[in-house]
Amino acid sequence: MSAHYNPRRSHIAALLPIIAAAFLCLTVRAADHKSAPPAKSAATYPANDTHPDEHLTIAADPCDDPKLCAFFRLPYIQHGLLPIRVILTNDGDRALQLDDARFQFITAANDTLPAATEDEINRRIFTLHSTQPIRIPLIPIPIKRTPIDKKITQDDDDFGFQGTIVNAHSTLAGYLFYDIKGVDDPALLHAQLYVKMIHTLDGKQELFAFTIPFDKWLAANPNAPSNHPRR
Repeated sequence: MSAHYNPRRSHIAALLPIIAAAFLCLTVRAADHKSAPPAKSAATYPANDTHPDEHLTIAADPCDDPKLCAFFRLPYIQHGLLPIRVILTNDGDRALQLDDARFQFITAANDTLPAATEDEINRRIFTLHSTQPIRIPLIPIPIKRTPIDKKITQDDDDFGFQGTIVNAHSTLAGYLFYDIKGVDDPALLHAQLYVKMIHTLDGKQELFAFTIPFDKWLAANPNAPSNHPRR
C-alpha cells in the first residue's frame, strides 16, 4: 500500500462522477423549465376594462400562436383550447378576492363558455380510453385511473393563478383555457371576456362586472392567427 493512500480521498474521488452526473441532470432540467413573460400592469394590455371608482383594471391577453406560448408543456392550441392570460391590477387600498369570481368567454353568437377544468382539458388532449373507469369483479363501485395528466397540473402550478387574493396596489395574473373547437371561426372576433362576482376581501361588497372585448386585441395584433379564419 502506498504511503500516500488516503481511503477517504479515494472514496470522494469515486463519488465525483456520480455528483457530476447529478449536477448535469439538474442543470438540464433547469434549462428545460420555461417561464411565461412577467405580467405587466393590466392597463398596458390592449384588451382591458377599467373601473376607476373601484380602482381595478382587468385585461385579457390571448395566445393563439403556439410559438408565442411555447412554455406550456402540452399543445393546447392545437387541440382547440385557447389559453388566455387574465391580468388583474388593483390600484386601490383594499384587497380583493376571487373565490367566487367567474371568467366567461362570450362568443359573437352570445354563447357562454366557462374556463375549462383540468379534467376537461385532459379529456380533450388525451384519448378517452385513458379516463375510462376500471370495474373490478364483485365490487359494484367503479374505480377510476388518475384522470389528470401531470403536465396539465404542472402547467396550472406554473402558469395559473397563484392564489385568489388581489392585494392592494398589486397585480395578479394567470392563464385560463377555453374550449373554442365548436366556436365559429374566427373565435375572437366580436367575442369578449366577461368577469363577474369579484368581492372585497371581507366579502361585503361585490364589484360591478367587467367586459373585455377581444376586438381590441385583434386590432392591436393584425397578424395574429385569430385574425385569419382556420382552414
